[in-house]
Amino acid sequence: MSSKAASGSAAAAKPNGTKPKIGVFKFASCDGCQLSVLDLEDELLALAGEIDLAYFPEASSIMRKGPYDISLVEGSVTTHHDAERIHQIRRESKMLVTIGACATAGGIQALRNFGDTEKWVAHVYPRPEFIQTLRTSTPIADHVPVDFELRGCPVSKQQLLEFFTAVLAQRKPSLPGDSVCMECKRRGTVCITVAKGVPCLGPVTHAGCGAICPAYGRGCYGCFGPADTPNAMILAEHLRSQGTAQSTLLRSFRSYNAWAPQFRHATDLKERS
Repeated sequence: MSSKAASGSAAAAKPNGTKPKIGVFKFASCDGCQLSVLDLEDELLALAGEIDLAYFPEASSIMRKGPYDISLVEGSVTTHHDAERIHQIRRESKMLVTIGACATAGGIQALRNFGDTEKWVAHVYPRPEFIQTLRTSTPIADHVPVDFELRGCPVSKQQLLEFFTAVLAQRKPSLPGDSVCMECKRRGTVCITVAKGVPCLGPVTHAGCGAICPAYGRGCYGCFGPADTPNAMILAEHLRSQGTAQSTLLRSFRSYNAWAPQFRHATDLKERS
């Protein structure tokens, strides 16, 4: 999680007792983050009494126009239409919140940014002349100002619940700001890199998942994106000194958040070395 505007949650609240009007929008993505909203289940029912869920095509055929007090945006910008549409949503939103790796860092689809998009389109589609796409897949913040980011692949439903609770209470959301390593320590998980030599992105990845993968003997994949002050280059050098192949390092950093600047910088240098 990261806040682009510390006072944003309070600004979106409705002090006169009316319910905040919410819109949920999808760009290039798998819908997993929108499903995380629906996975709130009982909590969502309670929230529904406190918010006005005006636009959410994944959940309802009733879609009311803006302006919106809060817009949740899932997915990355990949087409010219996307680039135009996100500006329209920004104009209609008092607060714009990006949810998940696609919206905050370009997502898996941003892997195409490292290659030749036209060649990939030609290989994948039988009629590539019908495909209209941008050369890159980019996060929402590359196009419009973003007030708040909720990370993850998919976004954590606990963080979603905390965000909405904070907005309604007119306070700043209380979300983790440390790394996955700290979550491992809190749950008593032995460091798998030190103990077993397993490559792990935990030291440079934002907390929020509960350190699920290391708890089951698997290295962190960086689902929640770079931590606030990561040193990805140092971690890459350490892993390589421990015998991790360069191809493995590239695959580790180039996954859900490959286009995040901190991860991208580390892999760009590794490719050139």
